[in-house]
Amino acid sequence: MLQVYTGNGKGKTTAAIGLAIRALGAGKKVYVMQFMKSLAYSEQKVLQGFAPQLLLETTGKPFFIAEEGMLSETERKEWGEDVVVFPKGKPPEDYMALMEAGLRKAAETAAEGAYDVVVLDEINVALAFGLVSRASVENLLEKVLSGAEVICTGRKAPSWLIECADLVTDMREVKHYYRQGIPARRGIEN
Repeated sequence: MLQVYTGNGKGKTTAAIGLAIRALGAGKKVYVMQFMKSLAYSEQKVLQGFAPQLLLETTGKPFFIAEEGMLSETERKEWGEDVVVFPKGKPPEDYMALMEAGLRKAAETAAEGAYDVVVLDEINVALAFGLVSRASVENLLEKVLSGAEVICTGRKAPSWLIECADLVTDMREVKHYYRQGIPARRGIEN
């Protein structure tokens, strides 16, 4: 089955990790590729040594990227050097190459058939930004779906992926403390 966790609400990666832990508890093998993330998140410290049946890999840089117009001037100032802003439809070529290489690695690893669950964390955002191609993701899904459960996370899941999916969860933000100026907290958001 293909599962998609999308929407503007918090909890997409958290839900995918919860499913991964449930799968491990059932004796399944899990592969997680995190796109647009370097090894800087708290969950990664636990997942890397959590179970021999779990492989976690990341592809990203220690900064966020955003399209022009996505962030207010205040947000851009708050992020400082931790964000790279690019013109819509023209993402940085080095970042695109990094994401495509990560997608190829995920496709090769998942296609080996050794994993029962494959989590492609933040793949939806990578697709939305044009960092990976639809054809590359479709190729991966074609190779993997017959032998593994695949979970795609991230905001802005494309309509074609939603149509292909067997399960779609749209996490909707009703209220969030970010709006009150409270930044991401270690162990809760990162």
